[in-house]
Amino acid sequence: MTETTEPDVPRTRILADLTPLRTSPDYRRLWFGNTVSWVGQGMTALAVSLQVYDLTGSAFSVGLIGFCSFVPLVVFGLYGGAIADTVDRRKLGLVSAFGSFALSVALVAITVAGVEQVGLLYGVVALQAVCFALNSPARSSMIARLLPAEQLPAANALNSMTSTTGGLVGPMLGGLIVGWWGYRAAYGVDAVTFTASLYAMWRLPAMLPDRGEGAAGAAKRASVMDGLRFLGTRPNLRMTFFTDMCAMVLANPRALFPVVAVLWYGGDAKTTGLLVAAPALGALLGGVFSGWLGRIRRHGLAVLFAVASWGTAVAVFGLTRQLWLGLVFLALAGAADTTSMVFRNTMLQAAVPDEMRGRLQGVFIVVVAGGPRLGDFLAGSVADLASPTAAVTGGGIVCVAAVLLLALRWPRFARYDAHDPEA
Repeated sequence: MTETTEPDVPRTRILADLTPLRTSPDYRRLWFGNTVSWVGQGMTALAVSLQVYDLTGSAFSVGLIGFCSFVPLVVFGLYGGAIADTVDRRKLGLVSAFGSFALSVALVAITVAGVEQVGLLYGVVALQAVCFALNSPARSSMIARLLPAEQLPAANALNSMTSTTGGLVGPMLGGLIVGWWGYRAAYGVDAVTFTASLYAMWRLPAMLPDRGEGAAGAAKRASVMDGLRFLGTRPNLRMTFFTDMCAMVLANPRALFPVVAVLWYGGDAKTTGLLVAAPALGALLGGVFSGWLGRIRRHGLAVLFAVASWGTAVAVFGLTRQLWLGLVFLALAGAADTTSMVFRNTMLQAAVPDEMRGRLQGVFIVVVAGGPRLGDFLAGSVADLASPTAAVTGGGIVCVAAVLLLALRWPRFARYDAHDPEA
């Protein structure tokens, strides 16, 4: 096993560690390109929702957008990971990024041509999800090849800022651009932003999976089932998925935000917007003030603590009836989620052999895509059968209890040491 060096993280560091951006030009270009393109994707997601509602006047039709993206993410997330463990990941990332770029151009063309077919928009959204499901495992698998192991927590914290910034800034810019210049302008800006991601991928070196000597023939045998069988024999890696499901399925209050905005706070759509933005803002701040994460060696214990903190914050949020206090606890939950994500991703990158990284990242996409949607269904069902308070506070308490039970069932997870990664 390769010995890792002690990470050079100042004891007083509070802000995000920018070492990966300073030391790796390839990672720096990839991070910048992804950040810009995430903002563009956030703009397009809002613009498509607005356009579908403009064409149909139906909230159900807008909701179908999520379904059109969910199914391809689940199906192609698994197979995208297998492909990423078979081919040159740089080429896969480049082709899938170009596909996303071409689809943004297609949205511009559809709008300019005045075609008012909702089915076309649904089709583009589904194909965009396919491109993302192919691109994400390839891109995530490359990070461990671009950086030393001790820089992975810092890199994952920076990556969390990328997605959170896109989720916050993208919709805001999209709303302004659609309001001022229309849908075609929003789609056009998205197409332009994808050129940054394309350039970053183009400049990367070849990234064939590392299978050791005599592995050229074995490359064709990479399969989804191999990845799932591998995961079945690695308890620490399974725990990264189990703990995330505890948070996203058992204690995910986002589907109830429109209800609690009215019932708890006497608010309206603006109040709902604040509730939606609070966890994202907390997640962004968690990334900005992530410098201390590089000093943590017990990554499994950190994940357990972060997920328990998420559940606790959600449970307390369910008891608040003052808006400012509720927003504070939602922001704390978002910051805890960032911490959990950083260490779970780092474990998937450090404790997984390179030839399996794509498939494990594919499973990660399925969990990230499916978990919150199951959580929406569970929260809505419990709120209807009991009350929103029971759904939110009860879900947070059950999340903490489930994490404690998992920690007792697999105690090795809490002892996971970043200096000696063990899957």
